[in-house]
Amino acid sequence: MRVLEVDHPLVAHKLTVLRDRNTPSPVFRQLTEELVTLLAYEATREVRTEPVEIETPVTRTVGTAFTKPTPLVVPILRAGLGMLEGMTKLVPTAEVGFLGMARNEETLEAITYAERLPADLTGRQVFVLDPMLATGGTLREAVKFLFARGASDVTCICLLAAPEGLQALQSELAEANVTIVVASIDERLNEKAYIVPGLGDAGDRLYGVAG
Repeated sequence: MRVLEVDHPLVAHKLTVLRDRNTPSPVFRQLTEELVTLLAYEATREVRTEPVEIETPVTRTVGTAFTKPTPLVVPILRAGLGMLEGMTKLVPTAEVGFLGMARNEETLEAITYAERLPADLTGRQVFVLDPMLATGGTLREAVKFLFARGASDVTCICLLAAPEGLQALQSELAEANVTIVVASIDERLNEKAYIVPGLGDAGDRLYGVAG
């Protein structure tokens, strides 16, 4: 397992505005999209490509194209949906699947309640979108689910991560072909398993409190 904390002034600036409790949902959604595009630029460095011959207005030349099958992008519902547009703007030819996972607020364990993915992911590169890597339970189960379907490697793009969550993934996925790309590794988790200093509940800040 590899961890990449993206060190860039634009990333730091956008993340600072996201953290601000006074940032309204429309601005939060826009900045999330922009921030994910920046993170995705780093996350796709190892995406598989092949040479392709094309004809420019001047001559024929050899360029680069994604190999088939193209990458699969999997947002974790519901908060991961707020990251999807930023990812697909950068990789518009990627296929999109969905994985519904939630944290039991009493046990803090992840449960799967929905999935819309190909039955066979053999050889696929998969990019998982989940804003907060807190306890690590949700991402751990998502990654294991994808590898069980045959994925060859999984890259997780997160806005924030807690050291405890990264350690939880490391303990089970140390030898797996997994990359974690984050805008910031924060200080710790609090007693409610929220990331500190964090930015609150990403889903609520993206979409408001449902119900």
